[in-house]
Amino acid sequence: MTKTALIAGITGQDGYYLSELLLSKGYRVLGLVPPERQSSVVKLGALANQVEIYAVDLTDSEALKEVVEQRHPDEIYNLAAPSFVPDSWNDPLGTLDLVTGTATRLLATVREVGLETRFYQASSSEMFGQVDRSPQDENTPFRPKNPYAAAKLHAHWTMVHHRQRYGLFACSGILYNHESPRRSPSFVTRKVSMAAASIKLGLSEVLEMGNLDAKRDWGYASDHVEAMWRMLQADVPEEYVIGTGKLHTVRELVAAAFDCVGLDWQRYVVVNPKFLRADEHFQLVADPLKAKRQLGWEPQVSFEQLVEKMVLHDLECLQTNLQNC
Repeated sequence: MTKTALIAGITGQDGYYLSELLLSKGYRVLGLVPPERQSSVVKLGALANQVEIYAVDLTDSEALKEVVEQRHPDEIYNLAAPSFVPDSWNDPLGTLDLVTGTATRLLATVREVGLETRFYQASSSEMFGQVDRSPQDENTPFRPKNPYAAAKLHAHWTMVHHRQRYGLFACSGILYNHESPRRSPSFVTRKVSMAAASIKLGLSEVLEMGNLDAKRDWGYASDHVEAMWRMLQADVPEEYVIGTGKLHTVRELVAAAFDCVGLDWQRYVVVNPKFLRADEHFQLVADPLKAKRQLGWEPQVSFEQLVEKMVLHDLECLQTNLQNC
């Protein structure tokens, strides 16, 4: 019997890789896209012809309920969120409504329609905030430090409350940084991979960076969405920390990217104070042992392989189509 999955936030990076995974498993995939952002469906590329898109205002409870009643999804993945964390300072209330409001409305819809739908909430390592121990696991206290993280935490607890009070199969993945060639250049990983490719091709001469000693737990988006799917196949809904468990500096990221194109990064990289973040992280690194033990999940793509995938993609993109990279 064909399963149906509904994805809120389908046009984002994770929405793309999750759609690709679910389609490969024979799912019917439905995607929710706000009416004013229907043009963003082009981000799905060839996948756009394989999924069903519904133009729905995520603040409209009745419209959400109508889709769920009509399509009876077996699984719902709530990935709706701003794509860039620092932007949440510019619109804290909008961030709260998009993240927490969407989660609340979708959970309420599942309950009201009376379905056995399994629900996945995309949580974030940003919820840990100012940590006092590393690595972090499912028992680490939450101390969010920005509006995005606070909204994610509110949505996380809303999901937990619906599971406890109403018996819904609802769970969340507390995901660490996960990247891919589909990342926006506003993210440091894509900024670096694009710069390495651009400099190699003679299209630019310098890469301006912030703190080269900042560290991140960087994984591959395709690996991380596999964990999301596995959570909804489990017998019991629980929370899972998803990451590589390995820290790499921005300097290592830059060195790896430039190494892919045979260049000495130190000749092209300069530090610009304007790119230094005031809330620079605080040693966020995952302890994904629970996911490995209970879900059989672990990363398949290494840090070096991830960087290579991104640089090679950007090389090809810049060489073939300068307008849409």
